[in-house]
Amino acid sequence: MSDKIIHTSSGISLTTALTILFVTLKLLGKITWSWWWVLSPLWISAAITLSFLLLFFGIALLVLIFNNK
Repeated sequence: MSDKIIHTSSGISLTTALTILFVTLKLLGKITWSWWWVLSPLWISAAITLSFLLLFFGIALLVLIFNNK
C-alpha cells in the first residue's frame, strides 16, 4: 500500500500581493507612479522567469550540440 501525499497551495504570491497593493494605492491617489511602475511586479517576475527559461534552453541546446560532435 502506497501513501500519497498531496500538497496544495493556498493564498497569493508576493507578486500578486504587491500588484494589488500598488494598484490600490494608485487608484486611491496615494502614489503618483506611472502605471509601468505600478504593474512592475508583474513584468519583473515575467522577465525573471523568461530569463531562467532562456538560460535553461540555451544550456540544453549547447549540451546537445557538443554531445553530437
